[in-house]
Amino acid sequence: MTRNAFFPLSVVVVTFLSMLTNSVCAADRQRVMLWPDAIPGEEQLDSEFVAKVSAAEKKNVPDRVFGVMSPSMTVYPAPAERANGAAVLVCPGGAYNVLAWGHEGSDVAKWLNSIGVHAFVLTYRVPRRQPNFTLPPLQDAQRALRLIRARAAEMRIDNKRIGVLGFSAGGNLTVNVGTRYDQQTYSPVDDADEFSCRPDFMVPVYAAYLGTDGDDRSDTLNPELKVHKGTPPAFLVVTQDDKNRGLHSALLFAELTKAGVSAEVHVYTKGGHGYGMRPSHNAVSEWPARCADWMSSMGFLNASVPQRDDGTGTDQ
Repeated sequence: MTRNAFFPLSVVVVTFLSMLTNSVCAADRQRVMLWPDAIPGEEQLDSEFVAKVSAAEKKNVPDRVFGVMSPSMTVYPAPAERANGAAVLVCPGGAYNVLAWGHEGSDVAKWLNSIGVHAFVLTYRVPRRQPNFTLPPLQDAQRALRLIRARAAEMRIDNKRIGVLGFSAGGNLTVNVGTRYDQQTYSPVDDADEFSCRPDFMVPVYAAYLGTDGDDRSDTLNPELKVHKGTPPAFLVVTQDDKNRGLHSALLFAELTKAGVSAEVHVYTKGGHGYGMRPSHNAVSEWPARCADWMSSMGFLNASVPQRDDGTGTDQ
């Protein structure tokens, strides 16, 4: 490679607007800007919308992001004594209008670290860009996966064990990343874009907008979700009382099964929507432990640490 794809200085430099968004990131965490120069499609935004997003950025708080003009990811490396080489890109939810950066972002990263997994929390573009509001977040996620792969050797990440995990709209983004990795959604910007953006596994948790036309009220799966034998293995989590999202996840599981893709779905009776990593009396709170079991059984944890019932790693 002729250019430095491993987070060059130009990518890490933070502008005034992105400094506002940076308030959601812990001071001791590296924040990586995704795009070194122009961000795809942003030049087409009208001044009124840009002003709206800039105003929203000023409302950002540590656990909730209201506006993103400069997409990024925040790095949570696993402790050296337990790191097993796996990595996960974490996609918080928020209806593609905000980002639930706490219980669907940083808290998830800390849990992944406890089982030896490097985590990268994605701060993708919100609020929605029109007319295709799912495209900019998909561009951001694809770019983030490529940057992780570009840095894999440096961080001792196994390029065959990089997954994506997301909640609600972030779960929708996770499914899009897993089923549309062969689509070139933006023009390459540097050598990092030579790497694959196909995740090795995906974990959609209460994924939204999987119904026909992206409608959660639909009783059919969106036919635009093209599942085939190359689709990555999946672990799906949802509750039956979460509108039709339980039905959609079950239908997605059926499509994965038809295509011969290894998949596991956990449909719990109660829990609703938006629980993330929050504990409760509902059985759905056990999903992190079950997910860790699945990752281990699939070989994604490789030199994995023993698990407690609560899904966190045990001390060694």
